[in-house]
Amino acid sequence: MPESTVQEASRTAPTPVAQSPLTLAGETVVVDGWEYAARAATGPVVIADRSTLSKVQVRAPSTAEVVEALGTRFGRTAWRGDRLVVGSGPDEWVILGPPGAAAEIAEQVRSTTGAADPCQVNVVDLTHGRALVRVSGPETMSLMQRVTAVDLDDRLVPNGSALRSSLAKVVTDIIRDDQDGSPSFLLHCERSSGRYLQESLLAAGLDLGAVANSTHPTWPDHP
Repeated sequence: MPESTVQEASRTAPTPVAQSPLTLAGETVVVDGWEYAARAATGPVVIADRSTLSKVQVRAPSTAEVVEALGTRFGRTAWRGDRLVVGSGPDEWVILGPPGAAAEIAEQVRSTTGAADPCQVNVVDLTHGRALVRVSGPETMSLMQRVTAVDLDDRLVPNGSALRSSLAKVVTDIIRDDQDGSPSFLLHCERSSGRYLQESLLAAGLDLGAVANSTHPTWPDHP
């Protein structure tokens, strides 16, 4: 490519303000301020980078008022428009939403839980401090059974379940959010563990045909 063309591209290319915590080998793209690998792959089990999504943590007493305002309780999830509300722990929720929507989500949470004691409602934007991947495809359950001791049978962890446990030796929020009636999981962990978790999943699913996918996500990406 001529030098002038390279210089022009460098001037017009968007400048990233954040970088995916997952592997960035090969060509990268910048969308919504996030730089991530430009990888479009399909296979029997896909580990897709969803770290660009907004992630807002809410900590508050699990009163009937707060649970009703947020839409779900500990251990369960609920879709509210384009946001997935996850009851990730006792008195703790994580709300996943479109890229760039964290401030709006946080403000809405504060207003809807405003009748509760504001001193007991804590809302934090975790977007840049956490990694998020989606595992999907026909071999999803086979892969998940290899990396966690938790029994993910439908009777115990049905669609819409949420739990926190060790997965590939990483403390992870395991969120079941099926796609087209097939098992699918969102895995949410500390940013510093994201790449290790991704590589561990790919290694564990090597013979299953596991692949990484980092194309810009549409959201919601459920049916």
